[in-house]
Amino acid sequence: MLVSLDMVLTLAILAIASLLFVSGRVRSDLVAVGALTLLVMLGILTTNEALSGFSNSVVIMMIGLFVVGGAIFQTGLAKVVSGKLLRLSGNHETRLLLTVMLSASFIGAFVSNTGTVAVMLPIVVSLAASTGVHPGRLLMPLAFASSLGGMLTLIGTPPNMVISETLEQAGYGALTFFSFTPIGLICLAAGTILIALFSKLLNRKDKRNSSKRPHQRSLEELAKQYSLGNNLYRLKVNEGSTIVNMTLKQLSVASQFHVHIHEVRRRQSNKNPFLKTINTELAGPNTTFHTEDVIYAAGDYEHIVEFCEAYQLALMSEEAVEKKEGAKLEDLANSQIGIAEVLIPSNSKHINQLVKHSGFRENYSVNILGIQRKGVYLLRELKEERMRAGDALLIQGEWKHISRLALEHEDVVVVGQPADAAATMPLRHKAPIAAAIMVLMIAAMIINVVPAVVCVMVAAILMVATGCLPNMEAAYKTVNWESIVLIGAMIPMSTAIEKTGAAAMISEGLVQSIGGFGPLALLAGIYFATSFMTLFISNTACAVLFAPIALAAAISMDVSPIPYLFAVSIGASMCFAVPFSTPPNALVMAAGRYKFLDYVKVGLPVQVLLGIVMVIALPFVFPL
Repeated sequence: MLVSLDMVLTLAILAIASLLFVSGRVRSDLVAVGALTLLVMLGILTTNEALSGFSNSVVIMMIGLFVVGGAIFQTGLAKVVSGKLLRLSGNHETRLLLTVMLSASFIGAFVSNTGTVAVMLPIVVSLAASTGVHPGRLLMPLAFASSLGGMLTLIGTPPNMVISETLEQAGYGALTFFSFTPIGLICLAAGTILIALFSKLLNRKDKRNSSKRPHQRSLEELAKQYSLGNNLYRLKVNEGSTIVNMTLKQLSVASQFHVHIHEVRRRQSNKNPFLKTINTELAGPNTTFHTEDVIYAAGDYEHIVEFCEAYQLALMSEEAVEKKEGAKLEDLANSQIGIAEVLIPSNSKHINQLVKHSGFRENYSVNILGIQRKGVYLLRELKEERMRAGDALLIQGEWKHISRLALEHEDVVVVGQPADAAATMPLRHKAPIAAAIMVLMIAAMIINVVPAVVCVMVAAILMVATGCLPNMEAAYKTVNWESIVLIGAMIPMSTAIEKTGAAAMISEGLVQSIGGFGPLALLAGIYFATSFMTLFISNTACAVLFAPIALAAAISMDVSPIPYLFAVSIGASMCFAVPFSTPPNALVMAAGRYKFLDYVKVGLPVQVLLGIVMVIALPFVFPL
């Protein structure tokens, strides 16, 4: 085959882009767009061909999956599922890694590896946060494991279906759903061991706590610091309770029982259950109590019991949380109501002012839950406490009122960004809806009645429409646009490699040069030629390119073509050495904070060693 100028230029651009990817000095998405622009300027690609990557179904599906994953995280569903996985694996990092990989492999056998990673990614990030493990230790193995699982069934990955069709057209019969399972199990076992070993090269420590400025504490840290859970109780208003239809002002709870009521939550009889199921009301003088209300109250246990007995209230649990762990965030803050810390500066008008005269509740609808003064935390009888310069007040109120306090009040300094904190609060009452949408999406992808991209986009729309994500702005924020641009810009690169004849030249040259060394050498050549090319073109395109070559080469040597075509499928699917080779690799890049070199360092040896294992194993499962 003649070597054309376009072929040389394409390979040169690819080589330069690869060097820039490895160096890490230029953003990967900028490198990809720059390479794409050069291909257009040199006339190798037309404008339509260059832009085709951004309309590719894989890119569109990735956007939808980011939204679905964001909703799984936002509703707290990721935390629930990660908690169940944590109970299975414990805190041991190796067991945790194996649990994540085997879970992803099982899902990946029935769902596309892109869909598998998108569903699992928020769960694994939540799992990492719960155990203190850096997410970078788990997310790359997650992406690789999803590809391993794809080798277990016919529908696990597109190359499997490509070789099945090739064999059927050649008269060898189509492969069954579980034809891949024997060799897939070997691939899964070997790949899991190799990934577990080489993932140790991702020596990452979680620096989030060390990098955080001490005065910008998270909501969980605030709750624990002020020990709010130590005296926080949930009380239920039973039918017939004398508190029904009474206001907080009429009760004089604070003065009579030394109990402070923070908030009241009641189930709302809304005609549309997707909009809201629980209404949270910050306690104020005019708060009226109704049957089935849940009251969040703070005070000493004996005072709480006395208050319950006086008004026939039910103490729902001994304590809302365990003392040694501090308050659960869901007992103190949600998407409606939050907590924040405010500082009293030296020029504040509130200095020496009693809390009850401060006007925080009357003017800004926020309650003061505690005061930190020189390392001492005051939580009792706050109304009679005088504020001093340097005091830190823990306040509770609706997020919009806390934000208004931060903007309008000149005599206090609100720590942090209330609006940002509100946006990250989980919508826990939407978790069942998010779970149902996710299950339906997976089921639709397995049944394969409509294209996978349609399933994903419908699921993304439903996540927003049902309130699992607050609005479209929140949905847009879930998308990692660097990964989208990277994949969208690199897809046309594979078009250029095929269009200029570079792919055909490389594949045919490699196979022909080693065919004379025997059937096993030919098998190794086909596998590693496919494995090499899948670094630069999609696994489906790679399988389409190599399947007829492998079939013809096997027939010419008078050996069974089945192991050779399986080598094509596995070689095309097991691509770990670069982030843009498969969507799963790109999906985890930002969340795991990986650089291009991380994929080379971990993925390349796994890809090569797994190839050696597969070349040895294939003749035993499918004789030559």
